[in-house]
Amino acid sequence: MIQLPMIYAFNLEIPNDGRKPLALAWLILGLAALVASGLFSLLLVLSRTPQLHSFFPVADFFRVALVVHVDLSVLVWFLSFGGALWSLSGTTRWQTLAWLAFALSLLGTLVMCLAPFVQSATPVMSNYVPVLDGSVFLSGLALFGAGITLLCLRSMLAASPVGVHISGDGALRFGLNAAMVATAVAVMAFVGSWVEIPSQIDSRAYYELLFWGGGHVLQFAYTLLMLLGWVWLASCLSGGLRLSPRVVMLLFALALVAVFLTPITYLALDVTSVEHHQTQTWLMRYGGGLVIGPIAVAVLWSLWPGPKLTSATRPLYSSLLTSLLLFFAGGLIGFMISGNNVRIPAHYHGCIVGVTLAMMGMVYRLLPQLGYQTPTGPSAFWQPIVYGTGQLLHIIGLVWSGGYGVQRKVADADQVLRSSQEIWGMGLMGFGGLVAIVGGILFLFIVLRCLRHPSAEV
Repeated sequence: MIQLPMIYAFNLEIPNDGRKPLALAWLILGLAALVASGLFSLLLVLSRTPQLHSFFPVADFFRVALVVHVDLSVLVWFLSFGGALWSLSGTTRWQTLAWLAFALSLLGTLVMCLAPFVQSATPVMSNYVPVLDGSVFLSGLALFGAGITLLCLRSMLAASPVGVHISGDGALRFGLNAAMVATAVAVMAFVGSWVEIPSQIDSRAYYELLFWGGGHVLQFAYTLLMLLGWVWLASCLSGGLRLSPRVVMLLFALALVAVFLTPITYLALDVTSVEHHQTQTWLMRYGGGLVIGPIAVAVLWSLWPGPKLTSATRPLYSSLLTSLLLFFAGGLIGFMISGNNVRIPAHYHGCIVGVTLAMMGMVYRLLPQLGYQTPTGPSAFWQPIVYGTGQLLHIIGLVWSGGYGVQRKVADADQVLRSSQEIWGMGLMGFGGLVAIVGGILFLFIVLRCLRHPSAEV
């Protein structure tokens, strides 16, 4: 008889001390960034939807909205959520430094949100971190980056030891530390690029080179946070995984191999060279993918044939399954990319939304542990499904249109929608985007209602 592996529980222990207010502050910053990005995304989707885009000053408006939307919904939201978890996983040492890091990040986020309204600046659609090439926006971005740098430094100083006997909590905390280290290496890569890139080159090429290396490393940090979420949520739903904490910790460590190779690429290759550009792409493509499959299989195995759900775990279940679906849909689309068309944003939208859905599930899990009501109503169960379905329609529309050559990062007449197929594809993209916005608003409503009325069921 074949003996199945043991089941190991993975629960992130939340301390009941002064670290909770700091974690809550970071969480609220991330939620506020989502609110602001949602406002920009609504205008962004409308600006690309046929028959609606004529109501907007599209060309400049679309690009400015896209810059702010991407930076708030990815950079600020993901790293703020990471800040919440890093604040909980470490010790209480260096708390003043921790609050200073939060204050800098908060100030930087506010400045980035206000920048489009106080200064006219050229939008530069650089990969990973698009910018408005003006002093106000760049100052806000620098302040946020300084806050995240200080956050990583403080998290390293206050990190608690995992211990010799690895528990499920220890493995998850190791994963958090790995994501924090990846973020710190990304900061180093940004600084390395800034030092090496000649300042006299064209602004578009300058920012593309500046954010290329560090932007790739940040994807490892985001992916580690998502994988940690998958393990944690699956364990909450099924009681555990058939992977030992040591194996999970080893998988998290393997994801760091490509991260630690990044400084070598900076020492061996010129930042402006094609070889440096390609090496960073290869590291992300092959380095991070090695650990995603085993963890995904273990997670799906733990959910088979279906966990017994309660009102508290139903939202976790829908968040986890939609996260898996969207992330792998984005990964499959990546193999279909050819040329500079809208299949590229379809690819990274799928992967990024997979990360976002995992974080939404973790927020639902964190709320009762932070002292607030568990979201248990039907709205909490359907919210990830609505959001995920909208995003899936969004990327299907982009893939459809990309097959006909519709270009990325353009709007209005620049899209050159010549056939009914292209128009229908972009129309589906717009409809899916609007559905996703409804799901995002519902998420914010549920969380904010829990925070305002802890004793009321949502």
